[in-house]
Amino acid sequence: MERPRPVRDLSWPTEKARDLGARALSLWGDFLEKLPSLPVSRSWKGRDLARELELRIPDAPASLDDVMGTLKKLLFETSMYPGHPRFMAYVTGPGTIPGAIADLIAATLNANVGGYRLAPAATEMEQFLTRWFAQELFGLPTGAGGIMVSGGAMANFVALKAARDKTMGYHVREQGVAAPLADPSAAEGTDTIDHVAWYASAEVHAVVDRAADMLGLGSAIVRKIETDATGRMDIMKLRAAILQDLASGIRPVLAVGTAGTVATGAVDPLDEIADTCKLHNMWFHVDGAYGALAVLSPELRPLFRGIERADSIAFDPHKWLYTPHSGGCVVVRDLQRLADSFAVHATYVKDDKERTGNGIDQAMLGPQFSRGFQALKVYLSLLAHGKDAYACRIAQDCALARWLGHVVDAHPELEQGGEPGLSICCFRYVPVGTEHLTDREAYLDRLNEQIMNELQAGGRAFCSNAVLGGRFMLRACIVNYRTEAEDVEALATAVVDLGRKLDRENRQN
Repeated sequence: MERPRPVRDLSWPTEKARDLGARALSLWGDFLEKLPSLPVSRSWKGRDLARELELRIPDAPASLDDVMGTLKKLLFETSMYPGHPRFMAYVTGPGTIPGAIADLIAATLNANVGGYRLAPAATEMEQFLTRWFAQELFGLPTGAGGIMVSGGAMANFVALKAARDKTMGYHVREQGVAAPLADPSAAEGTDTIDHVAWYASAEVHAVVDRAADMLGLGSAIVRKIETDATGRMDIMKLRAAILQDLASGIRPVLAVGTAGTVATGAVDPLDEIADTCKLHNMWFHVDGAYGALAVLSPELRPLFRGIERADSIAFDPHKWLYTPHSGGCVVVRDLQRLADSFAVHATYVKDDKERTGNGIDQAMLGPQFSRGFQALKVYLSLLAHGKDAYACRIAQDCALARWLGHVVDAHPELEQGGEPGLSICCFRYVPVGTEHLTDREAYLDRLNEQIMNELQAGGRAFCSNAVLGGRFMLRACIVNYRTEAEDVEALATAVVDLGRKLDRENRQN
């Protein structure tokens, strides 16, 4: 056999790599400079956009000029911009500057943070960061920790998997949910899946239902508890639902407290939910994907009293730490719960840790074996900015939501959908002269939906919607360090301008 000759087409010389990197950094700087003047979004149609991008896979290498042309078109001509100061639609951060650099370095290292020996420094950084979140930020005890994941859906799934296994018995991992439940509190230990229940607010995120489905329990296991006038779980209704299930022979095993609902930013009464869980020996999970990191702000932290009593907390640094997508996190009161729920043994992975001194393999704490270095952008952003800057900016986001509410209240054609919660303000356009319409509410719903659609396509500002009390509302959610008072004022102005135009057109037809 002839000795294989080198094939180095993919191994670029350092000079060529520096050239591409320098061009990309220059383009990045241009983008950051021009971002506020770009339209937030555009009204591309799918097929038109695909043609405009000129997507292709060539046989021979494209020139660096062609490569940069593709990046320039992506950045300046064909994208929408969640980092724009007038993007106020969803709970998604703008991406920090240190976080972007961290992603470059993480990709350069290309560490697999599933195995300690493959990523020792990355593993230590992730474990430090998750311990800091769990113990220092949320107040969980020594022994608490967690892992980085892709986002809130996966963070909730991991936590609820750990909860399922603990509350139904770890044998469920091998025998499945159809097997009798090994419940020490049950006299015979013969509960079945039909005899356990979870509880969550009616405003809980849909990912909790999805987790119940994915875990083989079925979404019907999740009891939806009514909320009060502020959008918080009604604790008396929770207690009544639990007692009703107990009387029917159904065992309550878990309650979810939402720390920042999607529609309005309401925070459930976490301390009272914790009391209820303690009384009935239930797992207490907090879905804090949106709001939990507001505990960084001293003025907001009291809203989250009781979060330190949780068995698990899911939250997203790519939301209110503003870091680049994707980066969620789940922490648990006892890190061993994750190992009990996810550890497996593969014959091709052998590591005598007594001899090597290697630490924890993160792949044993969650569903992924191969794991990217997601902790770096979060750690580097916290390092570069510091806690105080985050506390100040999170409080500013909430102040801007209240300011938007003030602007809405001061305008005769705008109407709030209730007091702002955290950094969300819901409102609608109500034109003069609609007071006597027989189908007024239905008309206002249609009109505000039209406003939202045109607003999102037009690029002046970008908000989303919420349905509150059956009514369609425009929803501004501010988790953006670039957004200031003039931007929320511009949103209100754009809504009024579009509302007047559309109402005039509607009523002329």
